[in-house]
Amino acid sequence: MDLPLYLFVGFLVSLVTALDFTYHHQEEMETFLKNVAQTYDSITHLHSIGKSVAGRNLWVLVVGRFPREHRIGIPEFKYIANMHGDETVGRELLLQLIDYLVKNDGKDPEITRLINNTRIHIMPTMNPDGFESIKIPDCFFSDGRFNKNKYDLNRNFPDAFENNSDIIQPETQAIKNWLKSETFVLSANIHGGALVANYPFDNGVPETGTKRGFSLTPDNDVFEYLAYTYSSKNPEMKTGNFCENSINFPNGITNGYLWYPLKGGMQDYNYIWAQCFEITLEVSCCKYPPEENLPDFWNKNRDSLISFMKQVHLVSQYNSSWPHFTSGKADAKSSNDFLEVISG
Repeated sequence: MDLPLYLFVGFLVSLVTALDFTYHHQEEMETFLKNVAQTYDSITHLHSIGKSVAGRNLWVLVVGRFPREHRIGIPEFKYIANMHGDETVGRELLLQLIDYLVKNDGKDPEITRLINNTRIHIMPTMNPDGFESIKIPDCFFSDGRFNKNKYDLNRNFPDAFENNSDIIQPETQAIKNWLKSETFVLSANIHGGALVANYPFDNGVPETGTKRGFSLTPDNDVFEYLAYTYSSKNPEMKTGNFCENSINFPNGITNGYLWYPLKGGMQDYNYIWAQCFEITLEVSCCKYPPEENLPDFWNKNRDSLISFMKQVHLVSQYNSSWPHFTSGKADAKSSNDFLEVISG
């Protein structure tokens, strides 16, 4: 290839994956994801795990040396954002993360090792309908929090501790099906409205500690470590009280139930039904901040996002040596099954 043509092709490749710091709506996001999948086809795989109520695709981009299939010895990791449509920073963080990973493969040794040894699934939005419904951004609340059927998706999953009678929504069912199709080890669900790394349980019973104000898993030490891994790399989150009128979160982490109990949450469902260690990351005091703040959010969360992903290898080794997860008992089919597990 002639040098001028080579340089021109190289320019087009960089141009096609250029990503600015703005809010990307569904069509723009799809264009970006499809361009990445086409340009970096050897290390990415783009697919939809289902559709929203309004028929929008729930896109997942997989990044890894073997992006299209599971390989023994390569653990599965996932990030999900924008579960609440009005909590928007995580959506853009994950698009920036995709851009960062694919552009640094073969250049940055840390990123190259991560891609070599991990299969990374990234879902920028679980609630595209909610996001697209927002006309006036608000720091505190909008109806875009809910899906098109007006359900809070983080209250919509089966709950091991009490009956959840909510009708399962298409977005929730898509996640449930996805969890059955992949052997996820570690995950984080990105929200906004606070600055804290929140770990299970969100609900509970006396056996998990609710009479003492918290609800802990049998793997609480691991969850505290994972949450701190994220918060410690974020200069504002680790202070524990950065947001105005915030309660204090020591080291920037909290048990979910200790903060506030909720029924039907996704992180509890991941842990109990899919044996996947999931935490919830609250990454912005304002739920829908001005887009000129997005570069600052990326700079303050990039190291945390990468450091947390690397922990999938630690958790994978832990799971393989811990009978709670290898006996099959952790695959609870009902709350009674799970209570039998945690009570011994």
